[in-house]
Parts: sequence; structure tokens; C-alpha cells
Amino acid sequence: MHLAYPVVLAALLFSVGVYGVLARRNAILVLMSVELMLNAVNLDLVAFDAWLRDALHAGQALTLFTITIAAAEIGLGLAIVLLLFRARGTADIDRATALGDPAESRAEEAPAGAEALKGQAAA
Repeated sequence: MHLAYPVVLAALLFSVGVYGVLARRNAILVLMSVELMLNAVNLDLVAFDAWLRDALHAGQALTLFTITIAAAEIGLGLAIVLLLFRARGTADIDRATALGDPAESRAEEAPAGAEALKGQAAA
């Protein structure tokens, strides 16, 4: 087996993952793109392990560790995204910059004249 085929496929998968991380706004799609990049690394590890004919199969062992870490990462990432969606009502990464109290961030977004209008309406 030629080493070029899996390496080119892994490079394409990694490139698609990088594009997904940089271009997407939805947090779940960003997590999926990170998983795609990790799978590209796993493909490279197994391909080089088979190409080098390693007796210890170190590439496959590292792949198992990477899969375990990826499973933990996606579990924690989805929990954070669900809490963010529950608090903010959106999974948009750009709108999740202020991670404090949602009421405070809404008060900061209100225009400065809104306080004066509230005071005039009360009087």
C-alpha cells in the first residue's frame, strides 16, 4: 500500500476541519469540525504505523488514546453548548463572548438613551 493515499486523504479531512472551525458560527458544527481534524490525525497515525511495520503498534495505541480524549472532549463540549443554549437561547459563538450573567449583557446592549426614556415615562 502506498503511503500517499491515506496521507492525502487525511490532509483533505484536516483541511475541511480547519475550514469548519474558522468559518462556522454554530458551536456544534465547530465541535464536529474538531472531531474531523482528530480523525484525520488518527488516520495518519494508523497509516504510518502500517507503513513502518511497527512491532509495538505505537500508532494504533496512540489512536486509541486520541479516540478516548475525543470522546471526553465531545461530552464536555456538548454539555457546555447545551448550558450556553439554555442561558442565551442560541448556540452562536459570536454572541457567546460575554459568559457572565445574561441579564447584564442585555443591559449593556441597551442604548444609552433607553435609561432616560424609562425615567421620562415613569414621570
